[in-house]
Amino acid sequence: MASAPTFSTTLNPPKTLNKTPFLPSFPSSNPTRRPMKNLVTIIVSTQKHPSLHVSHHREEVHRAVSKSLSNCLSETHLDLTVPSLKSKTRGKVRDVYDSGDYLVLVTTDRQSAFDRVLASIPFKGQVLNETSLWWFDKTKDIAPNAVISSPDKNVTIAQKCSVFPVEFVVRGFVTGSTDTSLWTVYNKGVRQYCGNILPDGFKKNQKLPANILTPTTKALDHDVPVTPNECVALDHGLLLVDTKYEFGKGSDGRVLLIDEVHTPDSSRYWIADSYEERFHNGLEPENIDKEFLRLWFRDHCNPYEDEVLPDAPDELVSELAWRYIFLFETITNYKFEIPGTEEPIHDRISRNVSQALSRLH
Repeated sequence: MASAPTFSTTLNPPKTLNKTPFLPSFPSSNPTRRPMKNLVTIIVSTQKHPSLHVSHHREEVHRAVSKSLSNCLSETHLDLTVPSLKSKTRGKVRDVYDSGDYLVLVTTDRQSAFDRVLASIPFKGQVLNETSLWWFDKTKDIAPNAVISSPDKNVTIAQKCSVFPVEFVVRGFVTGSTDTSLWTVYNKGVRQYCGNILPDGFKKNQKLPANILTPTTKALDHDVPVTPNECVALDHGLLLVDTKYEFGKGSDGRVLLIDEVHTPDSSRYWIADSYEERFHNGLEPENIDKEFLRLWFRDHCNPYEDEVLPDAPDELVSELAWRYIFLFETITNYKFEIPGTEEPIHDRISRNVSQALSRLH
């Protein structure tokens, strides 16, 4: 497995800038254009039989996670440390800063589900940011994106866009545990969902005959399913079960892919080799996303209604951190680089963002 890429080139170089943004350099993607709806079946690994239980590496990651449980990037305050940043918007996972023509997106270690923050997971922000950058590079021939540069392991600088208020959720399996997941609504008897007709007889975790699009639009604090009319990986070891895409319009009028792409936060992934056997035996698939954390909270509280939630056990947090790193390495075939502790994370981010913005302005 190769080391993680160095930060050297740009995904979508802005035509009017001669500055040198910093982005990981990945092998070039297939020039053959593919329709967006087929991304959910993209091959996502160069490993034939990925295993969640590779003992030596798993133990190494767990040790690093244990040392970092109290040093997560749970909050950022770049508006106080980087003079050119004008304002901050705090999302569930990302802190977004306004820098005039650009947005600075800092991916924190906050873990969200059920429309709220559940915990902080060491290294999660770095995993999400680097996974998204890899996918942005691999899908740029399908849809241009808003990425300008990535000056830090946790940071992406992006072009400002007018965001379309719709998330395009693509589903390949009848699964999930949230209120808007396909299995939840199907199990309640819903047979027409977001404009899709669903026949009787599906079982939980069953593969759909064809991928379906289930758009959602943002309400005040949660996602609301809508119909299309209301909107105006298999061969290499992983199943991309469902995922979401968000788009915006750039200043030049182009429609751009924004936000994260195919990360364990925006997608569900299952191990392919064990899926059929586990499905036929009525067992949950081996998942390498945050679904098992969702299930833990569902078993121990009402995550939608309880005002105070129990703390996630350290071993659960550590296991989720490992799964995120495992997924990154399986998808990209790069070894995840555990960040050093010589410099506080917030100081490192502040320094790198300041230097990057000085080159862009």
